[in-house]
Amino acid sequence: MYKAHQKGLPSKEERHKLFGSVPPGPRTKPVEKEKMADLQNTKNDFLFKLDTVGIVNVKHPITINSKIKPYTQTTIGTFSLSSSIPKESKGTNMSRFTEQLQNYHDHGFTVNLDTMKSFTRELASRLKQKDAEVEISFPWFFERRGPQSNLAGMNHANASMKVKYDQEQGFSCEVSLEATITTLCPCSKEISEYSAHNQRGVVKIEAVLAEDFNEEEIDWKEQLLHAAETNASARIHPVLKRPDEKAVTEQAYENPRFVEDMVRLVAADLYEMPFIEKFAVSCQNEESIHLHDAYAAITFDKRTDVLS
Repeated sequence: MYKAHQKGLPSKEERHKLFGSVPPGPRTKPVEKEKMADLQNTKNDFLFKLDTVGIVNVKHPITINSKIKPYTQTTIGTFSLSSSIPKESKGTNMSRFTEQLQNYHDHGFTVNLDTMKSFTRELASRLKQKDAEVEISFPWFFERRGPQSNLAGMNHANASMKVKYDQEQGFSCEVSLEATITTLCPCSKEISEYSAHNQRGVVKIEAVLAEDFNEEEIDWKEQLLHAAETNASARIHPVLKRPDEKAVTEQAYENPRFVEDMVRLVAADLYEMPFIEKFAVSCQNEESIHLHDAYAAITFDKRTDVLS
């Protein structure tokens, strides 16, 4: 049995009073929702139309599907939900954003482009606005095996989706992926008698998808990851035995890459993907022999830009 404490304490109510709590004051305002003032729905000339009003940094559990293992996974989505409002409206109804999230969660929230389109259109309707925008970012896990041992482990990349809906213009969909890769310095390899320094790089790809993109046929996450990793000096692996480490080290030495090389090579792959209309690629290397990072970036719109 637990021993009783030797010294007694004041009651919880007395302790609260000691630290500043006071009795409730008189209640004069209505408690029924229909009788309460609704300042956000006030109509007047409020000077400016607002492009974006909503909530950001909202964490919520989601399910995503993948064409590589694990095929179905539960992860955490970070949401930004918004719409515009006309200058005649004072504000938006913030609770309706989270109501929309809960409604989808109650029915099993599997995040894909079709679901996000429905979510965004219904959000605009719930808000009684002509447009809405939803952005979600999440860690996406995928299995990676050692090149020689074939031992599996889990890697992850940071993925995001942005869906905009407008009653007149319809939908626009953007996706992005941040993948971690290994690069080996071509200059170091060229000037050194032996060895060459390498570094961990982060490739970020942002892409505007074609209107007829079919997610049932193509997993955009897998395609963007493939573009980043296959153009790197070597992939990142969660499990490496000695034969794996030898293979990865030698592969990196055989495929040196500057950040400039990385963005150009990845851009070439994206240029050849018919379901991508516009893209931006960046690579940032955490240099192993410098305190600074190396960085390069490309933006290309296949609808208007031409290769010279």
